Amino acid sequence: MAAIKVEDISHPPMDQLQGLEYCIDSNPSWVETIALGFQHYILALGTAVMIPSLLVPLMGGSDGDKVRVVQTLLFVEGINTLVQTLFGTRLPTVIGGSYAFMVPIMSIIHDPNLTMIEDPQLRFLSTMRAVQGALIVASSIQIILGFSQIWAICSRFFSPLGMVPVISLVGFGLFDRGFVLVGDCVEIGIPMLILFTIISQYLKNFHIREQPILERFALLISTTVIWVYADLLTAGGAYKHRKQVTQHSCRTDRANLISSAPWIKIPYPLEWGAPTFDAGHCFGMVAAVLVSLVESTGAYKAASRLASATPPPAHVLSRGIGWQGIGILLNGMFGTLTGSTVSVENVGLLGSTRIGSRRVIQVSAGFMIFFSMLGKFGALFASIPFPIFAAVYCVLFGLVASVGLSFLQFTNMNSMRNLFITGVALFLGLSIPEYFREYTTKAGHGPAYTKAGWFNDFLNTIFFSSPTVASIIAVFLDNTLEYKHSARDRGMPWWARFRTFNEDSRNVEFYSLPFNLNRFFPPS
Repeated sequence: MAAIKVEDISHPPMDQLQGLEYCIDSNPSWVETIALGFQHYILALGTAVMIPSLLVPLMGGSDGDKVRVVQTLLFVEGINTLVQTLFGTRLPTVIGGSYAFMVPIMSIIHDPNLTMIEDPQLRFLSTMRAVQGALIVASSIQIILGFSQIWAICSRFFSPLGMVPVISLVGFGLFDRGFVLVGDCVEIGIPMLILFTIISQYLKNFHIREQPILERFALLISTTVIWVYADLLTAGGAYKHRKQVTQHSCRTDRANLISSAPWIKIPYPLEWGAPTFDAGHCFGMVAAVLVSLVESTGAYKAASRLASATPPPAHVLSRGIGWQGIGILLNGMFGTLTGSTVSVENVGLLGSTRIGSRRVIQVSAGFMIFFSMLGKFGALFASIPFPIFAAVYCVLFGLVASVGLSFLQFTNMNSMRNLFITGVALFLGLSIPEYFREYTTKAGHGPAYTKAGWFNDFLNTIFFSSPTVASIIAVFLDNTLEYKHSARDRGMPWWARFRTFNEDSRNVEFYSLPFNLNRFFPPS
């Protein structure tokens, strides 16, 4: 028997993923670019509709208020995405709404001073203004940490090993928005999951005019087919005698978005009135901003890999966080009812389509802004049943999580130290937030429950986030446990090339500012 060669049983570490069709600064044809941008827009609708749909009714708002918030959120998402791709990290990332802000916002909604307001419309406006004020104040944290380069200094403590749990749990930590929501309407959720998988993976080699159309547009094709199927089920009376929860998830005529949406409406700052400021509300929101910062850091690193770029240098990462803070400030000024973070599902779509073009994401931002102003048309697409999005999330969140695991190739996983850190950070990153979720479901409040509401919001928000918990544990262990003699095992020799802008010549190609702005803002 011939001797087994080492290259037959192992694969050398690679800076960039193989098989990507277009990288960050290469572009498909304009027709494909527009179609791919529209596909990213459709995917971004899931979170943009879900967050206002959950929060606005609790605030006393009407269907009309919900539509206005959805429109405003999409409008600001488009602006933030354009700004981030032009002046921030310049990675092809959609900057969307964040569930990390749910805990402090729910606390504001249940504030006794607001719940005692009897008029629903007045209560909605008062609550919206309180949320706006908290977002405006809390946004200063990311602005300061980003533009002062403090986050760049902090990121020097990161290693490939320390980042594995963080990036992986950016995807894995969202498991409660996957099959859990598919199960709310299995009639359309499971067919969507199966169809999307078949088209994007099993039929990806099917070409039309030498183009892998099915692979690139699997989301649009499968969403259209299942949406029509869901409409037929609704029209045929399949859900007439089902529970209200099932009808709300399955029916295509339950969202009331189209009927409530105006034909044309341009969102503008302070539309809901002057923001109000409360110290307790602001302090709780600061925790959500910190969580958004950690989650976005992991998502940016995943996006760089799926866009066939080098990991963003510390200076670029900090610059992106600063602009993301500006984005949260805009969220507060316009009244979007949530803050900003990197849309994980859109990062996953980069890998599914194998197209990491920056221009595609910029076109998707144009669609967000355009359809947010044309209310009826935007509401039509926003009325897609949420289990359709949840089915796609099952694939795309998992893809982002696997990108995080791919960083293990730069570390020594025969080291017990590395196995300990990776395993403990991953497990506790999932287990601790799950404990906080179950406790809150049973008790009606989080495990942190003292007389100081701001303190409760701060701790509960931090420990609800899987990437944040994993980051705290992994970075602490990685920088304290036998760290002096484990630089090579941690992957630091490979990582060192990407810690500063000028260390790798490819950084200039990927991350330089447009319009020759590097003359005024030289990279460090």
